[in-house]
Amino acid sequence: MKPKMFLMVGILLLSICSFASAQGKTEKGFKKIFDGKTFKGWKKSNENQDTFTIKDGAIIAQGPRCHLYYVGDDKPFVNFELRVEAMTAPGSNGGIYIHTQYQETGFPKYGYEVQVNQTHTDWRRTGGLYGVQDVKEQLVKDNEWYSYHITVKGKHITVKVNDKVAVDWEEPADRKPGTDFTRILDKGTFALQGHDPKSIVYYKNIRVKRLD
Repeated sequence: MKPKMFLMVGILLLSICSFASAQGKTEKGFKKIFDGKTFKGWKKSNENQDTFTIKDGAIIAQGPRCHLYYVGDDKPFVNFELRVEAMTAPGSNGGIYIHTQYQETGFPKYGYEVQVNQTHTDWRRTGGLYGVQDVKEQLVKDNEWYSYHITVKGKHITVKVNDKVAVDWEEPADRKPGTDFTRILDKGTFALQGHDPKSIVYYKNIRVKRLD
């Protein structure tokens, strides 16, 4: 092998090893909770269940209101890091719930919703804690995959969108549960939102790491 070619091969192998090492470090301790093929470990609310389908390794939310809850672990989540990749069609609205619990119908009463919305008529944009710490700026575009990194430690929530901090919020010690929606940190599971018939939202590569 010529010296120049040998050098190029060496650089290529080094790059591959470095990338693999970085990926392993980033994902260490994370567990995939969606297999990309089935709803194993997930449960739809008891309304408009056709809203959720799976195609090409992604969960698709398209149709009348319905919510998809993660029920694959008996132990509730308290402190954690949740990573999700999402994509919206133009004019779509969706959400990722944390510290919630399964309910038959309606919008989840428990926990916080991390907004998924670039160009829907609702002004609250992707990355915000819905109705609590909202984001007005459009951080990403429709028809493009982007990443969520949601971290809960104690009473602190951090939301990153494509590694950019969108929310860094501490729940006040005197915060009280609401009468209609109990937006308060406690414990629970995750849920994905199917918002309305005109919205199309994709979710994939869902994984979580417990911190407690």
